[in-house]
Formats: sequence, C-alpha cells, structure tokens
Amino acid sequence: MHIVLVHPEIAGNTGNIIRLCANVGASLHLVDPIGFSLADRLLQRAGLDYHDLTDVHRHPDWATCRDALPPVSRWALTSRGTRTYAEAPIGPTDVLVYGCESVGLPDAVLAEFSAAHRLAIPMRPNNRSLNLANSVALVAYDVWRRHDYDGAVNASNVEEAAYREGRADRTHGGADHDQQDARRNDFTAADGELFQ
Repeated sequence: MHIVLVHPEIAGNTGNIIRLCANVGASLHLVDPIGFSLADRLLQRAGLDYHDLTDVHRHPDWATCRDALPPVSRWALTSRGTRTYAEAPIGPTDVLVYGCESVGLPDAVLAEFSAAHRLAIPMRPNNRSLNLANSVALVAYDVWRRHDYDGAVNASNVEEAAYREGRADRTHGGADHDQQDARRNDFTAADGELFQ
C-alpha cells in the first residue's frame, strides 16, 4: 500500500501517519510544499522510533510523485467522493491519496481521478471532516483487514516469541500480569470513590 499526503500541514499528523505506515507495511509519500520541517519535534515525537521502519519518500510536486508511484490503482480520499471507501475494491498495493488538513486535495490533483476513484469516508450530517491521521488510519487498516492483515504478527505469535525469548511465563501470558493486576487492584481500592 502507498499512502500519499499532498501538502500536509501539521507535523503531529504526519508523525502519526509515519507510525501507522510502519505498522501496516505501507510506503509514505510526502508532496511538497509541506507545512513543517522534517526535523520538527512534534513530527519526531509522534513518529517516535518508527521513522527507520517506514519507507518515506519526499517529492517536490504532485507530478513527480505521480510518476514515481507504481502502476496500480490510485484512489483519492476526499469529502467530494462519489462513493465510500468501503465500496471500492482497494488492493493491497494500491495508492491512497489524501489532501492537506485545511482544504483537502487541490482541484488539479482531484481532476486526475475518475469519479469512481474519488472515495469518501461516511460521516454524520453537518460534519465537515475527520482528522487527517484518523482518516488515513481508518482506511489503511480496513484495506489491510480486507487482505487478511498480510505480514502481521498476531497475538499468539507475539506470546510465543516472548516465551521463546524468556520474556513471558506461558501459564500466565506474561510474567508481569500478576504485578499489574495487584497495582490495578490497589489503585481501585484506594481511589474507588473517583469512579462511583
């Protein structure tokens, strides 16, 4: 999967999307101009240590980005979509293109997508939009789910790996569970009136 952000403006959103891309195995493409420095502390904090795990490309403009993308289906995510993303047959290597936080995709970029490839995220009436990072996460995880979470590590694999490395007690699912339960019970007993 390829995720394209055309002129992203908010460092924290892009940092969260970097982390998302690492977790779903997507490549991220940033199209200039962007509204922050890649050294921005909010970008670094939101992306944590996922920058090295994510395939990030920066392009000087949409035309350069478009030409660098693989020859697969491309989908524009826009409030001006003609159908929902759930109705579209998005493939695991397809391209998802998002606009900036304040105005969405530029008209010139959107014009390159047929009506069938302009997708919307359903919302309640009188709502203008979702946060960019939330929108990307919602669609990316749904596409990944449709393709059986290809490449994912599931819970049983995580527990088995932890056991083999000596980090987990097989009978309790983890050596720290009893201590966590004791701390949770102490907190609840001491401060229970806060939750009543």
